[in-house]
Amino acid sequence: MEHQESTQQQDIAEPLIQQDEKRNITSEEGDGFRPRNTSQRGSLGVVWLSTAIAVWGSFLFGCCVIGLADSLLISYSDSYQEGSQSFTIRVFASIASIGAMIGAITSGHISDYIGRKRTMRMAAVFCIIGWLAICFTQGVWLLDIGRICTGYGIGIFSYVVPVFIAEIAPKDLRGGFTSLNEFMIQVGGSITYLLGPVLTWRMLSLVGLIPSLMMLLGMFFVPESPRWLVMVGKQREFEATLQRLRGKDADISFEASEIQEYTKKLQQMPKTRILDLFQKRYLHSVIIGVGLMLFKQFGGLNAFTSYASSILELAGFSSGKFGTVVIGLCQTPVTITAVVLMDRCGRRPLLLMSLVGACLGTFLIGVAFCLKDHELVLNLIPKMVLAGILIYLWSFASGIGSASWVIMSEIFPLNIKGAAGSLAICANWFGSWSVAYAFNYLMNWSSWGTFFLFSAVSAAATLFVAKLVPETRRRTLEEIQAHMLSSDSHSHS
Repeated sequence: MEHQESTQQQDIAEPLIQQDEKRNITSEEGDGFRPRNTSQRGSLGVVWLSTAIAVWGSFLFGCCVIGLADSLLISYSDSYQEGSQSFTIRVFASIASIGAMIGAITSGHISDYIGRKRTMRMAAVFCIIGWLAICFTQGVWLLDIGRICTGYGIGIFSYVVPVFIAEIAPKDLRGGFTSLNEFMIQVGGSITYLLGPVLTWRMLSLVGLIPSLMMLLGMFFVPESPRWLVMVGKQREFEATLQRLRGKDADISFEASEIQEYTKKLQQMPKTRILDLFQKRYLHSVIIGVGLMLFKQFGGLNAFTSYASSILELAGFSSGKFGTVVIGLCQTPVTITAVVLMDRCGRRPLLLMSLVGACLGTFLIGVAFCLKDHELVLNLIPKMVLAGILIYLWSFASGIGSASWVIMSEIFPLNIKGAAGSLAICANWFGSWSVAYAFNYLMNWSSWGTFFLFSAVSAAATLFVAKLVPETRRRTLEEIQAHMLSSDSHSHS
């Protein structure tokens, strides 16, 4: 049986690799693959429109997870009883991640069954219910229900949005288009950070309703993913959709035949379950997808997104609101760098530079709190902590924040994309919940030790990327996935 599966695996990988070797195009220095031409470039108007509508889900992600948590914690915590305040705040900060984990577990199967487009529409409905519950709550229980509902919708969005964009975008621009996912996450978080000090938390929750409704309506103008249409056997709709995405004058024959051939061979393989992902032929891609998500979260992301104000106040700021406004103003412009450079420099260089910066930023914060504990250079502590937070967030937004979503959407073969994508997104939200819930415990243990721990995780992530993560720039999804299967086959032969 194993020999048969290995043969099927090689049958998928070899034709695409052999086609690539016959192309007279030189490899880029540092790339693990060689780019080659596909269909004639047509109009990208429909791709732009579809991406612009889909990333409203990413905007909701930023509103819910990055900005709103910190702003609501400031505004709402005064109503908690003193004895239970710490526990309630930890639950509130982390409960959206619980909903997101549930959403992540179900997202792959739902999107494989009903399609990417309907899945995004369903997630928008859950977000609308959640925002309304938060806005009209009269007690903690409805607030938490609202956070779970929005978290569930965000968990689905966090899988289906980057996957949808990657499946509709042309290979030469796929990284930039998919990076818009992270860009809009940062835009949503920044706007909520900026509005937090001036709006009541009830009004702030209504901000999330606007993109939810826009997305719900916008889905009527968005085509379905052509790769999903092939997967479910809708041949005529597939060709019409691909032609619409590439422009009426574009020659789609080569791209269409490549997608069809690859999908057909994948469908001949056995139906994949979650446990099958840990078999050796898929293990490399699963380790990369899950590993990037865990390293991203355990590097301290949710500590900053949920507790930025508390960290700044502990450092010596009279109010954390000033720092969150600075963060809100600075975060979004940096993310543009990743959008521009993702297809020019590649995924690996951005990942490596980003992780080094994240390591240095959290290390600087750790040094600052260590100096504070020893009552040294107290006047510099607030500046050092703010600088460390900005270095971390800038580094995150310019690399690992975007590249982790891009690579997750690229490396999984179509026959395991639902199960593997769900696992990777679930790992992301498990890490997010763990950090949000444990952060107060860690800070009570040691403020400087907490950030040194985050710094060590980023250092380990740098080694992980350098050793295991391939470059995927300028390759079709089919070529990337064939390479991953081929590398697994060779490494275990």
